[in-house]
Amino acid sequence: MTVERMARIRGPVFVLGDNVDTDQIIPAQYLNLVPTIPEEYEKLGSYALCGVLDAPRFVPEGTTKTPYPILVAGRNFGCGSSREHAPIAIGAAGGRVVVAESYARIFFRNCVATGELYPCEATERLCDALKTGDVVTVDLDKATVTVKATGTVYSFKPLGDVRPVVDAGGLFNYARQTGMIAK
Repeated sequence: MTVERMARIRGPVFVLGDNVDTDQIIPAQYLNLVPTIPEEYEKLGSYALCGVLDAPRFVPEGTTKTPYPILVAGRNFGCGSSREHAPIAIGAAGGRVVVAESYARIFFRNCVATGELYPCEATERLCDALKTGDVVTVDLDKATVTVKATGTVYSFKPLGDVRPVVDAGGLFNYARQTGMIAK
């Protein structure tokens, strides 16, 4: 199966600050959910970011999907542990892209390896410029974030070689599509 390449993602943003760790993204008590089982994948998404106590709920109570396809964060997003459940939970909830100042290396790699999220690295501090609910368009081809209300355009670093891996739906899908491993 080929996953259609995304170029633009539009919607309201969910804004977080610095040092959001994987325990906040998906608390340990939900790590027994197996993402390869469809019902458990969906349930995992319903708990995405439930450990963030000083923000509104990312996934509204009683639902499994977020109204926020775009996350904006500060420095060191995804720090803590190496759990791949973190980007999977955000993706399962309907998150598609994170634009942060910087990432914990393993979280960035897990975004790419799982193909759940586009991890875009902002060139300025967007978590101070935007607020939760602002509608933006993230253009992956142009490496820009455009705010609908004001037309303000912010840049982020191009995804480069990781883009086709996320476009393919993760490392194994990319390897299959490019002939690196047998289909």
